[in-house]
Amino acid sequence: MSISDYFRQLPILVFLTLGGCGGLSQQDGAPPLPRGATDVADAIPRAEPKSRYGNPRSYKVMGKRYYTLDSSDGYVERGIASWYGSKFHGRRTSSGETYDMYAMTAAHKTLPLPTYVQVTNLKNGRRVVLKVNDRGPFHANRIIDLSYVAAAKLGMLKRGTAMVEVRAIRPGGAQPVVSAATTPAVPTGTGLFVQAGAFVEAGNAKRLRDRLRSLTAYTVWIDQVEQGENALYRVRLGPVEGVVQADRLIANLTGLGISGIRLLLE
Repeated sequence: MSISDYFRQLPILVFLTLGGCGGLSQQDGAPPLPRGATDVADAIPRAEPKSRYGNPRSYKVMGKRYYTLDSSDGYVERGIASWYGSKFHGRRTSSGETYDMYAMTAAHKTLPLPTYVQVTNLKNGRRVVLKVNDRGPFHANRIIDLSYVAAAKLGMLKRGTAMVEVRAIRPGGAQPVVSAATTPAVPTGTGLFVQAGAFVEAGNAKRLRDRLRSLTAYTVWIDQVEQGENALYRVRLGPVEGVVQADRLIANLTGLGISGIRLLLE
């Protein structure tokens, strides 16, 4: 998960190619959950300077370039979370801190390091507050990698993934930090869909829709949205039953030569 090994090999402030968990073959895992591990307190948001090492303007992993955000203000995203464990325990994170799988931390591809976030499991309503101090995940269609203990608190260790909402927290800001214990309600809108393409020409969207309808059992439709004075025609498939099925569908679409695929949680 961590790209720290690459940072150690590069001069300060010179970032060429960074490596992540997607490029390593060793199997990740975790020991049995220690007694009381799920009682670990949430991270406490506090104002901190940006990491000297973890915020290059951009970096490249496995042929894809990522651009780090200047600010986390207003950041909210829904998608699939994964977690990382003993394989990276004790290694240096992208921010220079040591990864502790029993600490309330996370990895994100583009948020400034550090950023504090509230992560909500959209299936069970559990919430945690984490410090983002690492880069990743570099597996396709994952938006955040959680520490082992954070994943345990969200109830996602067994499945390995969860549909989540990630909301940035500004230290000292007005937004409340709500614990899972006080908010059992699960946010609505947790359907999983795949967007195969977005077009300014309706004819291009219709051709892709018709092509996909002959290749899949999923419902395929065109969603039209207005962008200023123009319309955008988005070709979508779903709903998809779960993360495994979504990964399989996206792999199949990629194999057909379709690019610009997006996983949507709505």
